Amino acid sequence: MRFLDANVFVYAYCKPKEQLTQKERQMKEQAKRIISIVSQGREQVTTTVVHLSEIVNILKHGMPLDQLTIISQGLFMLDNVKIIGITGEAYFAATEFGVQAIESNGNIEKSKQAEKRDHKQSR
Repeated sequence: MRFLDANVFVYAYCKPKEQLTQKERQMKEQAKRIISIVSQGREQVTTTVVHLSEIVNILKHGMPLDQLTIISQGLFMLDNVKIIGITGEAYFAATEFGVQAIESNGNIEKSKQAEKRDHKQSR
């Protein structure tokens, strides 16, 4: 069973404000294929209520409410889509992990900047 991320819906349904690059067009088409496969029941997937909320919150800005309702309610009705809840413990563990990753990335960036500065000064 694969995990169905909110980004699949964003790529499939968001209308771009600018012309898409070749790679972005390919990603959009692939996302549409994934949605089609899932909606036809040909692939078993799982997602979370958090991801569904993210889908609705992003798509509501550019999609009519009735269409968005059909999509979101349709996911709940598909037998091949398993929607799981998130416990508070799991949410905060993921949040803590995310914060650590961001802090770690920030430290890496600071280290890279320091290396560049030291390299320039040693010239």
